[in-house]
Amino acid sequence: MIVSTYAALLAFYYIYLSFNVIKVRRSEQVSLGDNGNPKLQRAVRAHANFMEYAPFAIILLFLAEYQGLASHYCNILGGALLIGRVFHNLGIVENNLKYRQIGTIATFLVMVISAFLLLVTRNS
Repeated sequence: MIVSTYAALLAFYYIYLSFNVIKVRRSEQVSLGDNGNPKLQRAVRAHANFMEYAPFAIILLFLAEYQGLASHYCNILGGALLIGRVFHNLGIVENNLKYRQIGTIATFLVMVISAFLLLVTRNS
């Protein structure tokens, strides 16, 4: 299963985001909440946004693969999701709107394409 590889890579990226929040909390000496700290707010939002979108996107992609989506399409969509999530994180942490837009578009495209494929191939 190809999508399982992307799920694993995204899991490692999620762990990276988690450790980034811990690192920022330690450096900014904020144990709970964000204390109004912009750097911590960005790290927390990058972590939370990943958790809000990546699991649903990977589930849609997995179901599309399960329904018979060709491996090269699974790789394209999985790669786009992974790259999109990295760009989105960079956009939040570095306060770069262009990177964030790239990440958002890539994530939404993967979700829309996967959902569409699930609907049109459900009876095939």
